Amino acid sequence: MKTKRLRALGAALGAAAVILGGAAFLRWQMWGVEVTHTQVAVSGLPQGFVGMRMVHLSDLHGHVYGENHQDLLRRVAEQKPELIALTGDVIDQASQRGILPALAQGLSAIAPTYFVTGNHEWAVGDVGRTKGILEENGVTVLSNQYTLLERNGDQVVLAGVDDPNGYADQKTPGELYQEIAAAHPGLCTILLAHRNNLFDQYAACGYDLILAGHAHGGIVRLPFTDGMFGPGRQMFPTWTAGVYTLGESTLFATRGLGNNTTPIPGFRLFNQPEIAVLELVAQ
Repeated sequence: MKTKRLRALGAALGAAAVILGGAAFLRWQMWGVEVTHTQVAVSGLPQGFVGMRMVHLSDLHGHVYGENHQDLLRRVAEQKPELIALTGDVIDQASQRGILPALAQGLSAIAPTYFVTGNHEWAVGDVGRTKGILEENGVTVLSNQYTLLERNGDQVVLAGVDDPNGYADQKTPGELYQEIAAAHPGLCTILLAHRNNLFDQYAACGYDLILAGHAHGGIVRLPFTDGMFGPGRQMFPTWTAGVYTLGESTLFATRGLGNNTTPIPGFRLFNQPEIAVLELVAQ
């Protein structure tokens, strides 16, 4: 009887250890931020921009890493970026606008920070208020607009487009590219956009490098797949995480930092949240 009780106790302790270990593993998968480093080859990149270091963040969905984002900001600062790209879905609810000032101030104190909207900012409504809070706290918002970046005597164009959830009559990515090409012919173009799954459209416009998020890395990443689940309940999506090329255009898609998504809200597997550090190189 004593032996049986010891065996039962051992089995119970073993089961508890498996359950607790599994729970810890899943929590780490959902919130254990990974810093990744990627060299991204860009067509037409001028010599003055070779080696430029950027941090790409996306899809926070209202989550805060540490009080006033201190854990996130510390890890971003450690990467010593020259530019920070924030490609949408930072918030999901109007009440989450309260997280924006500390995030915007913290990021813009590290490096010039540029933001474009995602579908969730538009779903929240009053997107002008969201943009205003970011701008008031040091972030440059690109709403179907562009700016010139200068480095080591060379220039590139940094453009940003609002998410298609925005105004029906907004300037299209193609119209913005034509505007850039007319004013600055031959300059390398970097586009900030939210939706990775529109890569083919952005490439057709002529943009050289596109930074996007939206797909959360495909939620569950298994061998020989690019993720199991895409936006709109798409199965086995592509262009979800990392570097992709179409013709002369390159996409870098980040896995993002938050977990509010479908079809399994708050879930990730083999696909940790990501702070993406990019080093630009000539193609």
